[in-house]
Amino acid sequence: MISLNRTFPHLFQSIIIAGILLIANTGCAQDSASQPKINIEIHVDGKVITEVIVPGITVQAGIEQAGITVGNLDKIEPPTFSTINGPTQIKITRVREEFEVEENTIPFERQTTRNESLPEGQTMLIQPGVNGVEQITYRKLYEDEVEISRTLFKSEILKEPKPEIVMVGVQTPFTAISISGRLVYLTAGNAWLMENTTGDRRPIITSGDLDGRIFSLSPEGNWLLFTRQPTKEADNEPINSLWMINLSAPDPEPIYLRVDNIIHFANWVPGRGLTISYSTVEPRSTPPGWQANNDLQVMTVNETGGIIEKTEIIGTNSGGIYGWWGAFFEWSPDGEQLAYARPDSVGLVNLDSGEFQSLMELIPLQTRSDWAWVPGIGWSKDSSLIYATSHAPSAGLTSDETSPFFDLIAINLIEGLPITLVPQAGMFSYPAPSPRLPKRQYVVAYLQAVFPEQSETSRYRLLVMDRDGSNQQQIFPPEGQPGLDPQTVLWQPNNESEETWIAVIYQGNLWLVNPHTRQAQQITGDGSIVRLDWK
Repeated sequence: MISLNRTFPHLFQSIIIAGILLIANTGCAQDSASQPKINIEIHVDGKVITEVIVPGITVQAGIEQAGITVGNLDKIEPPTFSTINGPTQIKITRVREEFEVEENTIPFERQTTRNESLPEGQTMLIQPGVNGVEQITYRKLYEDEVEISRTLFKSEILKEPKPEIVMVGVQTPFTAISISGRLVYLTAGNAWLMENTTGDRRPIITSGDLDGRIFSLSPEGNWLLFTRQPTKEADNEPINSLWMINLSAPDPEPIYLRVDNIIHFANWVPGRGLTISYSTVEPRSTPPGWQANNDLQVMTVNETGGIIEKTEIIGTNSGGIYGWWGAFFEWSPDGEQLAYARPDSVGLVNLDSGEFQSLMELIPLQTRSDWAWVPGIGWSKDSSLIYATSHAPSAGLTSDETSPFFDLIAINLIEGLPITLVPQAGMFSYPAPSPRLPKRQYVVAYLQAVFPEQSETSRYRLLVMDRDGSNQQQIFPPEGQPGLDPQTVLWQPNNESEETWIAVIYQGNLWLVNPHTRQAQQITGDGSIVRLDWK
């Protein structure tokens, strides 16, 4: 039997709570039912959608309540975060983008080059012009299917134009001379090739962007290594880039070697096929425009430029005194040894350890400017001697670094001692040992400053001497004529005849000089040649 006295209080309590909840729910329902409603109109897709909402919600909530999907580009007025407190019109403008691609023709340029082999006024088409192709992508913006804007999105060159080159005969033709090997020259940013005779010349690179930093034939003369400047200026563009081209191919195209920022050195390694050594710099906004890495990289590639092997011989380093300018390197003719020249020393590179092994310490030149002096060096053809320029001290000066005197010296690698051959030759003497000549040992061509105590700004004269410094003879230019600009002269390669030539650049033109007879022959006349090589 259940006791009513014990059950009733709990039952009564439950009834009271249920009643309270019922009253509360009834009150809420009455409040909700009595809360005012407002209408909103949503203008979208050419229609007007009416939706009933309660005040205080956002425009975004009202659109979602109406079940309308909004795209990322769509415009909404009022803004989605606005609060709705009364009848409101909401406008949704549908926005979409579309990309349109066009291909435009880039007209080729017409270039004219003077040639002394053609009669005056006669023209010859050297290279037909080819138009380029540019792909342009536009971004088109539509609002409610009405185009409102068309802007350039990106531009890409699909095919570079090739200029038309017309050779025009000039008034004074120069006598053609038979030559051995291949002689290449750089003029107006383009590379030209002479072969068999100086009258047989053809363009090999006509892009007009060769910067002349590197311009070197392979030992066999089949490939040309060169640098090009960027096609446009930008903050992230390199200073230049390294390329090669096959001169034996019927229609050669330049090959990018995926190497940038080469200032002082890049060259072929003798006896190792398509193996290239180079040193790099880091671009800088302050003069001289770079910070040298003083490194040495060796890379073997195939005929399409693919990398077969790459080795770092010397890592990035300070480069000694004035090392920010950079070091220069030169392979021995047999490809077994590598010489270096820096502002503070000349020596050999240990190819196993990558260490600089000094053969001669130099007095660094204090230029008081944003460049540093690095001596020119040249190997004897038997790879036993290094010819170089040494900075000599001067009595009476407070600092030897300001001395104006520079001597031409030879370093015998067996004895290891530098010997002065020509005192006060000038800072840009650039010694160039010859190949072995018929009926005699090799000789050395070098430049002698006209004003030795002002050799930085002086013009120079071309001399030859025996390998021990004896029998010095001035051969070009003749007395009374302006001197040469500093340069490394080139000997005719693989020559078995007595008629040996030295190639020089004189007043912007190519000249060939016979060191025995002192006969000099002008080969070009346009006055714009800046670099040569002959292999």
